[in-house]
Amino acid sequence: MQYTESLVLSFFTSLVLSYMAIPVIIKVAEVKHLYDEPGGRKLHKSRVPTLGGLAIFSGLVFTLTFWTNFSTCPHLQHVIAAMVVIIFIGLQDDILGLSPFKKLIGQVLAAAIVVVWGHIRITHMFGILGVSQLPEIVSILFSIATIVLIINAINLIDGINGLAASLSIIAAFTLGIFFVQSEQNSQHAIISFALAGALISFLRFNLTPARIFLGDTGSMLVGLVLSVLCFEFIIANEPSALLPAKLKAAPVIAMAVIFIPLYDLFRVFSLRILKGKSPFYPDQNHLHHSLLRLGLSHIKATLVLSLFSLVIIFTAFILRSLNVYLLGFILLSFCLGFTYYLQYRVKKKGPVNINGKE
Repeated sequence: MQYTESLVLSFFTSLVLSYMAIPVIIKVAEVKHLYDEPGGRKLHKSRVPTLGGLAIFSGLVFTLTFWTNFSTCPHLQHVIAAMVVIIFIGLQDDILGLSPFKKLIGQVLAAAIVVVWGHIRITHMFGILGVSQLPEIVSILFSIATIVLIINAINLIDGINGLAASLSIIAAFTLGIFFVQSEQNSQHAIISFALAGALISFLRFNLTPARIFLGDTGSMLVGLVLSVLCFEFIIANEPSALLPAKLKAAPVIAMAVIFIPLYDLFRVFSLRILKGKSPFYPDQNHLHHSLLRLGLSHIKATLVLSLFSLVIIFTAFILRSLNVYLLGFILLSFCLGFTYYLQYRVKKKGPVNINGKE
């Protein structure tokens, strides 16, 4: 079968399977009363099922099992094993509730499966801070921490209808296109397009008025898969003993694909710590909350942040020949400027209650 056909079939297989699974999951959630109840800081007005991650998992795993070649992508079995761990702890959290510590332990376990047994890890720092090749133990610990960070970044950005799915679709397609350009990364391209297909189906049911949420099951699953794809992109561009780095700014370009969630995570964590609170203390200081305070609906806020993500990615691609420091500074400056503008507009408008606003 031709490579292009495999990409198209993986995309549509995942899309169709996820699309078929979601109504069934919604029905089961209604019968079993598995809802996310409105109230408190929550922005939705009615009860909504939180098991959207199951549909993405089913579509993605079936597609990968059917369309990928395990012999040329041996670590894929470890990625699927890590996905199962994430689904297990995600379901526990969505249905029964799970303490942040236990959830973190599950995330570390899933990341360890990918890094230690799957051997998918960052081994070279591209000269960032004067560091090149990482010692094995440092590489393992750094890679596990980075995967956990990305999982939580996607989890925390999932605050309004359509946002996490839209940003993740953009990231998956972008990484897929990068992988298509490299003949050695065909299996990773299939994974990227399969993830995009599953997320597009989910987005159809997640836009306002949302009929289903990703839940921790879905947001952590998507974060795990995106972290693996970002790692594979960086690994594909690492320098070797004989050849220089194919793309010197590869780490920053990989970050650019998920820059909005990562920036938002570091921003809210910093604000909470400065206020003397736990970084995991829930609040309404995310970027999407600022957009809602300006009077935007969930769909409009999602559109604004999605377009901004595309600007970040396009800028990173156009300026990919720059060194990592300068490119990183430019992207961070974009985000800081955007944040300052939002805060200025919000302060000028005055206090606004966004609870229950869709």
